[in-house]
Amino acid sequence: MNNFKDQSKSMKKSLLLLTALILLLWGCSSKASKKEGSPRATSEALVGNYVSDGYNKRSEGYDWVAVSITALTDSTAHVAVRSRSDIKKPTCRFDADATLAGKDTLKAVYEGKGILFTLAGNKLTIAAENEADSNLLYFFCSGGASLAGEYTKIEGALDEKQIDQRSFDKVLSLQDISFDVTAQNNELTIQPIGLTVDNSKVTQNIEGYTVTNAEIGDLNADGYPEVLVYLNSVGSGSYGMVIGYSVNNGKSMSQISFPNITDNPEASKGYMGHDEFAIVELSFCQRFPIYKENDTNANPTGGTRQIQYKLKDGEASRKFVVDKVISY
Repeated sequence: MNNFKDQSKSMKKSLLLLTALILLLWGCSSKASKKEGSPRATSEALVGNYVSDGYNKRSEGYDWVAVSITALTDSTAHVAVRSRSDIKKPTCRFDADATLAGKDTLKAVYEGKGILFTLAGNKLTIAAENEADSNLLYFFCSGGASLAGEYTKIEGALDEKQIDQRSFDKVLSLQDISFDVTAQNNELTIQPIGLTVDNSKVTQNIEGYTVTNAEIGDLNADGYPEVLVYLNSVGSGSYGMVIGYSVNNGKSMSQISFPNITDNPEASKGYMGHDEFAIVELSFCQRFPIYKENDTNANPTGGTRQIQYKLKDGEASRKFVVDKVISY
């Protein structure tokens, strides 16, 4: 009889321990589910149009500045600053790709210095990452104005009749030669400055694409620069395209030939767009996510591929040639 009681007590203890273990596991699972389902910081949270105080009095002739943020990926966005241009020369212009640096902060880098775009409620604040670099924000404006300050988010589009219509504008300089790169109404314009023979501007139709950035570098180390303009196609695919020009002995410039990635089986396997481009020393690099067979556009699972190009002399013009293909 005592043995039976002892066995019964032992079984009750085991049942209690098992029940406690099940409840513990269920609780952990529930917490994990909540954690997984909780919202995470993305660049989408900052997407929108933000304006300075003068925007609400624009009908009275007040000047105003707007900041437009467009998501590129979950962690990156394009920031464009434009100002009123219908009654005077635009006061502020700025274009850059920025990276998420916190839940509500994007960081752009210009000449190695950080510029922060921080959202609090419906207010966006622009400031230099380091206070010592605050003077940098005057560089992008005229008349003593600065990008620094607070901007209020608005619903809908900006006043198209007043705003500077250029979707992209950047001036790049190297070795006493400059390029003014602008995009407006589906046209890309590159105006060279400082060439000794031909400074004619070139214009190209870019319908279906958005200019995201432009860079300058001496990719063939001949003492004269190349200018590269990066574009992404409109839509979820975000396929990249590069338009580049190389300076010929300081006298004129010629377009650079860029290979189609689909012509390279090794490089294009698993390619579905979402390109990133950058000049790295004497190389030009293209990077993109790798998609496996059943991956959705929003969820590539095959890692990342980087293609490194070198600039070579061709028969008619200079061209980019694949140097290395790295997947990781």
